Amino acid sequence: MVNPLLLVRPRRRRSTDLRQNHVAIPSAAPGSDAIFLLLRRMRMPLVVLVGVFTVSVFGLAAMPGTDADGNPARIGVFEAFYVMSYTATTIGFGEIPYPFSIQQRLWVTGCIYATVIAWAYAIGMVLALSQDEGFRDAVAAQRFGRKVRHQNEKFHIIAGYGGAGHRVGNALDLIRSRFVVIDSDGLRIDRLATEQLSSEVPGVQGDAAAPAVLGLAGLGHKHCVGVLALAGDDLTNLGVVQAVHLLRPELPVIAWARDRELAEHMREFGATAVVNPYDRFGAYLAIGLRRPVTLQLMHWLMSPLGSPVPETAHAVPDGTWLVCAEGAFKAEIERDLRGAGYNVVHRDPSDGIGDCRDYVGFVAGADHDTVNLALGAEVRRQSPSIFLCLRQSKAASAPLYDAFAPDSIFLATELVARECYSRIVTPRMWKFLEFCGEQDEDWSQAFLDHLLDRCGPGSPNGWRLSIDEAGAPGLVRWLAHDPMTIGQLLRNPADRESFAPVVALAHKRGSEVTPTPDEDTPLRVGDELLLASPARGYAFLHETLFNEAVAEYVATGRAVPTTWLWRRLTRTRSRRPASTA
Repeated sequence: MVNPLLLVRPRRRRSTDLRQNHVAIPSAAPGSDAIFLLLRRMRMPLVVLVGVFTVSVFGLAAMPGTDADGNPARIGVFEAFYVMSYTATTIGFGEIPYPFSIQQRLWVTGCIYATVIAWAYAIGMVLALSQDEGFRDAVAAQRFGRKVRHQNEKFHIIAGYGGAGHRVGNALDLIRSRFVVIDSDGLRIDRLATEQLSSEVPGVQGDAAAPAVLGLAGLGHKHCVGVLALAGDDLTNLGVVQAVHLLRPELPVIAWARDRELAEHMREFGATAVVNPYDRFGAYLAIGLRRPVTLQLMHWLMSPLGSPVPETAHAVPDGTWLVCAEGAFKAEIERDLRGAGYNVVHRDPSDGIGDCRDYVGFVAGADHDTVNLALGAEVRRQSPSIFLCLRQSKAASAPLYDAFAPDSIFLATELVARECYSRIVTPRMWKFLEFCGEQDEDWSQAFLDHLLDRCGPGSPNGWRLSIDEAGAPGLVRWLAHDPMTIGQLLRNPADRESFAPVVALAHKRGSEVTPTPDEDTPLRVGDELLLASPARGYAFLHETLFNEAVAEYVATGRAVPTTWLWRRLTRTRSRRPASTA
């Protein structure tokens, strides 16, 4: 019986933090599980095999025989053990230390058949055990845990390898970023072995919300840098968020949620970001309808490095939208359309659309792709000029939607994957993207043109630059006695008359953050810059950041020697007043 006093804990003062105690991250012990299953299933075969071998050895030692001279003799226990060792394994070295008698040969003959039966029994049990699902799972978990423990690079945990998780994993693999997979579907885990990935990806089948499974997947590993909760079930994703926050709260976690209430619970447990694809799509659609260039800029900045500028959607005038949708998607899209200033009429997808010639836009949001395509076709026949938005439920239907070519396609897994990938690769870009979403079309067009002119046609990469001794020692030495502006920092070190392919997105000084700072803003030691550039953008600024002579060149235009002594001499000579004639 449990001690009732142990059921009551001492009362203590509570804080508002959700994590009250520091608890060690649990992890399953798959190695001991596999060994335990092996020993339990092989116990009887091993007992039979050892018993047959023991009786054979002592029986052979007791059998009468004769030596080379014909005198009665018996072989010793060690010699009998040696003979039965090679006899039981069918090697057969012959009769030692002298030819056997009839009794000894009869005994060895019986032992041969007995050991063959014992070995057949043991081998059959091994083969049966190898087909046992529990044993195979234990061995797979042991192999998975060993791979995770031996990870020596930074990695993410992807909890859920469905549509969104698969897309994020492929995108991370393209940039050589490691990840570990947890999924409840064994077929998805098996698919990891057949995918053409650049490196082997560890995967385990299990409940992603279970702390032991997360611990086995490397939640407590020193190289684990984040968790993605992308399971198809919101409750599972909430469980992942709770486990990460309570066991390792310093790790960022990005979660997928469809339900607003569960999404709020995820935020309460410290989720870095909660992606509701229905709400996100409605917000992006509303921006695109009123400010298409702004949405074009945001999508371009969220795209993988080097992606071309997406096409601009045409703006939709005021009027009424017809929404044929169901479930949570219907509520979210109607809320966002009304927030954008449109009137909304809803009809159930099963009731058809009726006359739609007076509407400015149409949304088909049924749960089946065949229904959405049928509704879209009927709308297009009635009103070819209407703005057509279709929800795509399955990724496999992509060729059909591409051929149909509506004005907007919503695929929840693609939207979630794009945002998760962007938050992982360019986490500092999101505040700037939120700032972009609040700007008008003129600002967006001007900034987009500026990015294209400076960085080229491929989507840039966002990165942070700290003006300190670690990140910019040469620039720090220059700022100790002379000024430099953001625009001067971004000059090409080879030719200061041109700019490096780098744009300043934000400037941080202390707690004050300034988006799109003026390039005449002077820099100070301790400042931080959020920059956008192509893949090699940092290489253009490297010499300026680490070489004081290059910093002086981009700031003043003076080409000075690179050694410290000659820089001091030339600076002293240039500051010495000229003598009078």
